[in-house]
Amino acid sequence: MTKAFVFPGQGSQTVGMGRALAETYPEARAVFAAVDDALSQKLSDIMWDGPEDELTLTENAQPALMAVSMATLRVLEARGLVLADAASHVAGHSLGEYTALTAAGALQLEDTARLLKLRGQAMQRAVPVGVGAMAALLGLDFDAVAEIAAEAASNDSASDGEICAAANDNANGQVVISGHAAAVARACDLAKERGAKRAMELPVSAPFHCALMQPAADEMQAALAETEISTPTVPVITNVTAAAVSDADTIRGLLVQQVTGSVRWRESMIWAVDNGVTELIELGAGRVLTGMAKRIDTRLAATALNTPEDIETFLA
Repeated sequence: MTKAFVFPGQGSQTVGMGRALAETYPEARAVFAAVDDALSQKLSDIMWDGPEDELTLTENAQPALMAVSMATLRVLEARGLVLADAASHVAGHSLGEYTALTAAGALQLEDTARLLKLRGQAMQRAVPVGVGAMAALLGLDFDAVAEIAAEAASNDSASDGEICAAANDNANGQVVISGHAAAVARACDLAKERGAKRAMELPVSAPFHCALMQPAADEMQAALAETEISTPTVPVITNVTAAAVSDADTIRGLLVQQVTGSVRWRESMIWAVDNGVTELIELGAGRVLTGMAKRIDTRLAATALNTPEDIETFLA
C-alpha cells in the first residue's frame, strides 16, 4: 500500500493528549520540552492538566496539536521509520499543514512552534470576539454551500459589506462556513431550507479561513519571510492547491494564502488517491481525519496513531 502521513487541525485537542507518549518514550518527551523552550511557556502542562478552556485557546491549541503529532513521528523515527521511504506524500488540515512541513524537514520544530503560536494570536487579533462565526453544514455538497454562503453575504441591505464563505471542504456532505456572525446565521437558515441535514454553529473564537483573516495573513507573511523553509523530503499536498508542492518559495506563499483561503481537504484526499495513495496514517491527537477518509473515498484505508498501543501495533 502507498501511504500518505496526515496531521490533524484545530478541534482535535483534548486535555491529556500526549501524556502517555511522554511517559513512555524519551523521544516524545524531547519534543514537548523543545516546544516548551521555544515558546518560553510550559505548554505541556496545559496539554496534560488543562484547564480545557486554556488549551482550547487558538494560540495554545495550534502548537500543542503540532507537538503531539511530531512527538508521535519522532517515536516512529527512533524505531526505524524513514518518512521519505514510508510515505509518498504528507498533508495536514489547516495548522496541520505546518506539522506536515515539519515532518518533511521543510520547517524546524522550534520555528514551527513559534509560527503557530503567532498564527493563533494573529487569527484572534484579526476579528473581535463575537463579530465572526463558523458553522458546519451537513448534507450539502461544497458547490451548494458556496452558493448559499455567497447569497447570505449579500442577502439584503443589512448585510452590506458582510462576509460569508465556504471555509473547509472536509468530506462529502461536510462543509464549514465562516464569516460575519449575522451572515453565517443567515447561511444556516438558507441551508436548512435547501435540505441540509444539520446546520450548527461551531464553538470557535474567530472566523478562520475567510477574508476576515486578512490582518492575520499579513502578520504571517512578515513572519514567514524571516523563516527558513527547505525543500521537503516528501511532497506536501497543500490546502490551497489540493495538489502536491515541493518548492520552498511556493510553500511560503501558500502558507500565507491558507490563512484566508478554503481548506480543500476533500479535494486533497481525492488528489492523493488519484496519484496512487491507498492508505492514510494520521499522526497526533484524535481520529478526525481517519473518520473523514471513508466518507471521501471508500478505496482509502486510514489508521490513526496517537497512543503507545497504536504505535506498537503499527510497528509490529
